Amino acid sequence: MNFNDLFKRIGKNYIGANLAKTNLAGNNLKRANFKGANLEEAILEGTKLQGANFIGASLIRSNLQDANLEDANLAEADLQGTNLGGARLQGANLRDANFERADFVSSKEHPDLKHINLQKVNLQGANLQGANLEEANLEEANLRGANLQGANLLWSNLKKVSFIEANLQGANLVGDLQGANLQGANLQGANLQGSYLKDVNLQKANLQGANLQGANLQGVNLQGANLQGANIGKAKNLVFDQLSKVKTLRDTKIDNMNLLIQLKEECPKLFM
Repeated sequence: MNFNDLFKRIGKNYIGANLAKTNLAGNNLKRANFKGANLEEAILEGTKLQGANFIGASLIRSNLQDANLEDANLAEADLQGTNLGGARLQGANLRDANFERADFVSSKEHPDLKHINLQKVNLQGANLQGANLEEANLEEANLRGANLQGANLLWSNLKKVSFIEANLQGANLVGDLQGANLQGANLQGANLQGSYLKDVNLQKANLQGANLQGANLQGVNLQGANLQGANIGKAKNLVFDQLSKVKTLRDTKIDNMNLLIQLKEECPKLFM
C-alpha cells in the first residue's frame, strides 16, 4: 500500500505504521500521529509537521531537511543519522530522543536552536557546526564527539554535559558548565570569559588561544591541557596544583604574579 492509499484510509493517524523509505516530502501532516511508527529512511523534506506526535517513532537516517517540527513531540524517538538541516524545532519535545550522528547543518543558514530544551538528549557525534544554542538547556546531554565549531552557547545550561572529544573550536561557551566533562575536547579559540567551571574536567583539552578571563576554575582538572596563548587573567580559584599539571603555559596570560613566579621557579619547562 502506497502512502496516498494509506492517507485516504486512515487520515492523519499513523500509529505504529510502517512508512520506511516512504516519500512524504512537502506534505501537510500537521498534528499527525506517528507514535511508534517506522519512518526509517523516509523522505520528509520540507514537510509540515507542526504539533505532530513522534513518540517512540523510528526516524533513523530519515531526511527532515527544512521540515517544520515546531511543537512536535519527539520524546523517545530515534533519529540516529537523520538529516535535520534547516529543520525548525522550536517548542518541540525532545525528551530522551536519540540524535546520535544527526546532521543539523544546512547549506542555507546556521541551525537556530535558541532556547531549545535538549536536557539529557543524546547528541553524540551530531553535527551542530555554527548552531545558535543561546540560552538552550543542555543539562546532562551527551555531545561526545559532536561538532560544535563556532556554535553559540551563550548563557546555556551546560551543567554535567558530556563534551568528551567534541569540537568546540571558536565556540561561545559563556555560561554555567558546572560538572561538565570536556576531556580531550578542542576548545581552541573558544570564549569562556567569566564562565562558571566548577569541577569541570578539562583533562587533555586543547585550550590554545581560549579566553578564560575571569572564569571560576574551582576544582577544574587541567591535567595535560594545552593552554598555549590562553587568557586566564583574573581567573578565580585557580591554584598552583592545577596549573603545574598542564601540558604547556607558553604565551599564556597569567596576571597572578605570585602564582606565575612559583610556576616559573618549580615548573620552568611549562614555559618553553
